[in-house]
Amino acid sequence: MTNPETRHQRPRQHRRSKARPSSSAARAAVRDRVPLRLLLRVASVAGGIQFGWALQLSLLTPYVQQLGIPHVWASIIWLCGPLSGLLVQPLVGHMSDRCTSRFGRRRPFIVGGALSIIVSVLIIGHSADIGWWFGDTAKHRPWAVGVFVFGFWILDVANNVTQGPCRALLGDLTGKDHRRTRVANAYFSLFMAIGNILGYATGSYSGWYKVFAFTVTPACNISCANLKSAFFLDIGFIALTTYISIVAAHEVPLSSSGTPHVEEAAGESGTAGEAFMWELFGTFRYFSTPIWTILSVTALTWIGWFPFLLFDTDWMGREIYGGEPNEGPNYDTGVRMGALGLLLNSVVLGITSLLMERLCRKRGAGFVWGISNILMAVCFVAMLVVTYVANNIGYVGKDLPPTGIVIAALIIFTVLGFPLAITYSVPYALISTHIQSLGLGQGLSMGVLNLAIVIPQMVVSLGSGPWDQLFGGGNSPAFAVAAVAALVSGFIAVLAIPRSGGQKPRSQV
Repeated sequence: MTNPETRHQRPRQHRRSKARPSSSAARAAVRDRVPLRLLLRVASVAGGIQFGWALQLSLLTPYVQQLGIPHVWASIIWLCGPLSGLLVQPLVGHMSDRCTSRFGRRRPFIVGGALSIIVSVLIIGHSADIGWWFGDTAKHRPWAVGVFVFGFWILDVANNVTQGPCRALLGDLTGKDHRRTRVANAYFSLFMAIGNILGYATGSYSGWYKVFAFTVTPACNISCANLKSAFFLDIGFIALTTYISIVAAHEVPLSSSGTPHVEEAAGESGTAGEAFMWELFGTFRYFSTPIWTILSVTALTWIGWFPFLLFDTDWMGREIYGGEPNEGPNYDTGVRMGALGLLLNSVVLGITSLLMERLCRKRGAGFVWGISNILMAVCFVAMLVVTYVANNIGYVGKDLPPTGIVIAALIIFTVLGFPLAITYSVPYALISTHIQSLGLGQGLSMGVLNLAIVIPQMVVSLGSGPWDQLFGGGNSPAFAVAAVAALVSGFIAVLAIPRSGGQKPRSQV
C-alpha cells in the first residue's frame, strides 16, 4: 500500500531517504511485540499458584471438618478469601500500577505473594502440631483450628496479592493487541490446568506420608500427614514457576520508562494520592453497557462455581460414598476419588485452553462463554440427579457406591473442565479490552473484575452452609442455586454480549 508521505517525497532523493525511518520504526514496532514463547514463560507462575489452590480446594474443606468444625460452618471459613479479595486485589492492582521499583511494577508483588504463600502453607500444614504444643487433645482442638484459620487467611491474601499482578503483567506485555491478550489469558488458563492436574494428582495419592515419614506425629495422623507432605511439594513447585516467570518478564521500571500509565490510571482525578477505592468505584459511572454485562455475567458465573469449588470433594465423600469425617474410611476414600475427578477436570481444562483462541475467534467470546455456562448448569443438575439416585439405591451408610454411580460422578467432574477453562480466561480478556478506554491501568482493571467475583463468593460463603442445613445438611441445595445462576448467566452472555466481540480487535489492526 502506497504511503501518502512518499508520494510527495519522490521528487527529491534526500527526502526519500527520510521516509525510511518511519518504515523501519514500523518494523521495529512489530519486532518489539513480546514473543508468544515469552508470554508462555511469564504465564507459568499460574501453575505454581494453582497447584496450591488445587490442594486447597480438594483437601482443606475435609480437613477443616476433621479438625472438628461442623459442615454448616465450613463455608464460613472460606469467607476470608472473598473478603481479602474485595480489598487486597484492587489495592495491590492500584499499587502495582504506580510502583516505581527498579525491578518493575508487577514482579515485586509476584515475588512477595509467592513468599507469603510458602509461609501460609507451612502454617496450615503444621496447624495440628502447633495446636498440640499448646495443649490440644484428639477430641478438642481449638488451638489447631485457630492456627489453621490464621494460615488460611494469609494464604488467601497471598493468592490475591500474586494473581492480580500476574494477570496485569500479561496485559502490560500484550498492550492493545486484543488477540494476544486472549492468547496470553489462554496461556494463563493452560498453566492453571497444569497446576490443577499436578495438585489434584498429589491430593488423590494417599501415600505421601511414607515419602515424608517425619510428617506423621502424635497430633498429625496419616490424613493430616498427607496434606502436610503435599504442601511441601507445593513449596518447591511455586518457587520454580515464580523464578521462571519473573526471569522471563522484562519489565521497564516505571520511573525510567516514560510511559503515561500512571497518569492514565488515575482517571479523572489525575492525582496519585487519591484514595484508590474512591478511584475504583468512581470509574463505575463511566462503564458502558457491555462492561456491566460482563461484570453481571461474571458475578452469576461465580455464584454457580463457588458451591462446587467449595464442596466438590465433600460431595463425593458424603453424598456418593456415604461417609462422614472421622467416621470410617468411606469419607476419605470419597475425597480422594473427588480429587481424581478434579484431575480429569483439569485435563479437559488444559485442552480447552489450547483451543480457546480458535473457539472465540470463530464463534465470539460472549457466545462461547454463554454456552459453557449453560453446560455448567446442566452438569450441576446432573449432580442433583446422581445424588437422588444414590440415596434411593440404599447403599449409603452400608457399603461402597456402585461403579456406575462413581463413573457418573467422575464424568460430571470431567465435563465441568470445559466451562471452567472459559471462566478462567474469557472474562479477563473481555474486561481487559473493554476497559482500556477508561484509562485504567491493567492492575486496577483486574481489581474491577475481581469485585464481580468476590462479592458473589461472600454471599455463597455466608449462605450456603445455613441454606444446606435448612434442607437437611447435604450439599444439594447449594448446587441447585448454582445451577440456576449458571443457566441465567449463560443466557445473558449469549443474548447480551455480541458474538462478533471476539473478532473486532482483528479488524482494527
